[in-house]
Amino acid sequence: MSKLIIPKNYKTKFTPYETQKAIESVKKIFQKNLSIRLNLRRVSAPLFVGSDTGLNDNLNGVERPVVFDIKETGKNAEVVHSLAKCKRMALYKYQFKTGKGLYTDMNAIRRDEEMDNLHSIYVDQWDWEKVIAEQDRNEEFLKNTVKEIVAAVCETKEELQYLFPSLTYKISKDVHFITTQELEDLYPTLSPKERENEYVKKYKTVFIMKIGGILKSGIKHDGRAPDYDDWDLNGDIVIYNEVLDCAFEISSMGIRVNKESLLKQLKESNCLDRINLPFHKMLLDKTLPLTMGGGIGQSRLCMLIMEMAHIGEVQVSLWDDETLKGCANAGISLL
Repeated sequence: MSKLIIPKNYKTKFTPYETQKAIESVKKIFQKNLSIRLNLRRVSAPLFVGSDTGLNDNLNGVERPVVFDIKETGKNAEVVHSLAKCKRMALYKYQFKTGKGLYTDMNAIRRDEEMDNLHSIYVDQWDWEKVIAEQDRNEEFLKNTVKEIVAAVCETKEELQYLFPSLTYKISKDVHFITTQELEDLYPTLSPKERENEYVKKYKTVFIMKIGGILKSGIKHDGRAPDYDDWDLNGDIVIYNEVLDCAFEISSMGIRVNKESLLKQLKESNCLDRINLPFHKMLLDKTLPLTMGGGIGQSRLCMLIMEMAHIGEVQVSLWDDETLKGCANAGISLL
């Protein structure tokens, strides 16, 4: 079900031509800043993978991938939901060394995605992945990486404000860290999304940690596939969005599973049948390197930095009639 928010007195700060120029600037500047701070190199990425490889991200386990048959192979392929597993395989294939990583442009179709100001069936991200050492699989290393990503975001915002002086909102460089259980303990009567809004409105830039496992209440804060992030060493970067007055997730990331955490999470999720898939076999026999990584929404980041009210102002997608009508009436121009 779509849900459209029209901010009071909202008016874009860009002409149609300036919008395209600003989108180009954000993407060019941010990927430069990110690659320098995390020591990343750009690589190519797949749009689709074989249905029998186990490489696709199954998200919460209920989303349907876009599947099609290939005439020449006689097999099915599916459009990626994300590149969470593909990137780890690429680091192995390209023989990246410890401390070095990759980033790529990820494009996906999520046909079951709800439509609102922040969500579209078209997903574009900078997907990144980095080889780490065994001693780096800890919370301090995770937090330091989060701070580097937030610094890259803030640098990009500052550079864009120089190019487009009409932009006025600031992004806080100070990151506050909190676990999903601490959030639940702090706001026990609120839903997970309401907890995020309350906390992020107060602290502005937040990393919400340990997503995927069941909380004391018996529910999950949010879903995570059991076979890429270590649920004890992951999280979301969430920044306060002044235009929409809400918590605004720009990145899901984490230190990836090792053999022990993979088996634990597969068992907890009743997914032990996956251990026979090619990707999972390579994880279990320790062929694949230890890594960390994440996805950073390209349209999301453009929307935040350019102070836009709807993701459709910075990307081309398809929208339901209610969204089209509501945006037209409010003077919000969807690309």
